[in-house]
Amino acid sequence: MSKRPPIIIVGAGGHGKIVIEALRAVGTHEIVGLVDPSPSTSHVLGLPVLGGDDLLQPLQSQGIAAAFVALGRNALRQRIGAALRAMGYSLPSIIHPLAVVSSSARIGDGVLIMPLAVVNADARIADLVIINTAAIVEHDADIDEAAHLAPRCAIGGSVRVGARTLLGIGSVVRPDVTIGADAIVGAGSAVVAPVPDGAMVGGVPAHPLRRPGPL
Repeated sequence: MSKRPPIIIVGAGGHGKIVIEALRAVGTHEIVGLVDPSPSTSHVLGLPVLGGDDLLQPLQSQGIAAAFVALGRNALRQRIGAALRAMGYSLPSIIHPLAVVSSSARIGDGVLIMPLAVVNADARIADLVIINTAAIVEHDADIDEAAHLAPRCAIGGSVRVGARTLLGIGSVVRPDVTIGADAIVGAGSAVVAPVPDGAMVGGVPAHPLRRPGPL
């Protein structure tokens, strides 16, 4: 049996835990450890927190060629992903074995697709997207870079979701609706009309809400 390639996880918080368990379920890489500039613990699920981001370049120089960004904040995940690529890291995607992903779907780099998620025909999932537990992405949907579909989201066919946008837990989106970049859709919302860039919406049907701080 060939040796599994090593990988480093960036981020030692709660999201790091689900990434570790998803990677273990997939079994494609050997997890060396985690890096985090402000860790709350020295180990996460039995794996060591090796240090801060300053270790990334030395680790890459030592032959660790792959990394996964386990950060829930969308803009930060996108920024760290770009920095890792500039260092020469590859960003493999993690598709949990209990997820269902169409053979015609296009999956980018550094994507996390969690258990019971469904990605249907001709959907496009861009780099660094999170499709969380039991989320549904219907046919021909387009999810732009570093967006996050929280657990039990359901988006209809041909929906467009902009970069760094967050769809909260249990939210739903009507087919053919476009949601802009850097938007937030509140938990349990029903989006039936377009959402502009940077907007925060919530409710049934979803309506504009006061915008919080940056993601």
